[in-house]
Amino acid sequence: MPIVTRLEGLIAPGEALTKIDASSVWAEGIVYLPNLNSIRWSDIPGDRIVHHDLTVGITSVYRQGVEFTNGRTLDKDGSMIQCSHGQRRIERDREGVVTPIVSSFDGVAFNSPNDVVVGPDGAIWFTDPPYGIIFPNEGHPGVREYEDHYVFRHDMATGTTRPVITDIEEPNGLAFSPDGTTLYVADSSALTGENGSGNSWIRAYDVHGSRCKNGRLFAQMAVGVPDGLRVDTAGNVWTSAGDGVHVYAPNGEHLGHIAIPETVANLCFGGNSGTELFIAASTSVYSIRTLTTDTNL
Repeated sequence: MPIVTRLEGLIAPGEALTKIDASSVWAEGIVYLPNLNSIRWSDIPGDRIVHHDLTVGITSVYRQGVEFTNGRTLDKDGSMIQCSHGQRRIERDREGVVTPIVSSFDGVAFNSPNDVVVGPDGAIWFTDPPYGIIFPNEGHPGVREYEDHYVFRHDMATGTTRPVITDIEEPNGLAFSPDGTTLYVADSSALTGENGSGNSWIRAYDVHGSRCKNGRLFAQMAVGVPDGLRVDTAGNVWTSAGDGVHVYAPNGEHLGHIAIPETVANLCFGGNSGTELFIAASTSVYSIRTLTTDTNL
């Protein structure tokens, strides 16, 4: 079976998948750090953050005992914004100093923030499914204090935090289109099957400032659930899934598939040219060269 199915113009014929590391229990929340030419990811059950220097090819533990961090992204100033299952909050890591950004709204705690992006206006958008409070080894047992799972927007200028999407069963990965007018959100409620939902799809929303409208089905996963998302400069959506990485055009057309021998949780673009795709998949992290790059690079 070929590694890449179709994806003409996005991955050159014959490109090989490279395994970078195989030391995680469940690799998630992978991000490229351009100032260090490195990648960093969460090993959630291992309760640690792992760092790999691409220049010298060395993997090391960045921090241990991190309260089950999950998704992360770089802020516009280069600091790291990350989700903490254990602390049930969004936090900032600036050169090893970790400080809270937001841990509640309207007096109630979040469930377990899962993935995070910075919007075009600098606001922080994040998803809040229940996995850190219901799954062993991903956080601490807890209750859903607002009894649901929302996508939130935290305004850094005003300090206000509000739900922006409330009609997704269990929001997971999220990413903006290149022009910031569309927000893609993965619904991975098939992981729990609560309320008889079992959704395994990506939804798209029109973004109007701090509001989201016109929610609609964008793509349906055939194997596993969608998790982390990235959008390239042409607006194509790259999504993790049970059988690898799937790529969809802005109109929802399925463009192709990268087969990965482990369940994929997240992905990011990076490397010196920005065209390397890094894939966090269960116990391992893989890479493959592409012909495109992320909108954030």
